[in-house]
Amino acid sequence: MDNLENRVEELEMKIAFQDGTIEELNLQVIKLNNLLAYQQEQLKLLLNRVQAVEPSNMASQADETPPPHY
Repeated sequence: MDNLENRVEELEMKIAFQDGTIEELNLQVIKLNNLLAYQQEQLKLLLNRVQAVEPSNMASQADETPPPHY
């Protein structure tokens, strides 16, 4: 009977440890998910700013004069 009690006690300790580990992992997943959402929002803002910038100073292909050998 002592052996059975020891085994049950050991299993209870393992479950308690696993519950703690799962909770820590869950908090990390939440933290990383929030960070990812923030980074995605920042990337969208950056993309909008880049798209809003005036066109570059480079001429388009149609505006370029052909090289002298043509």
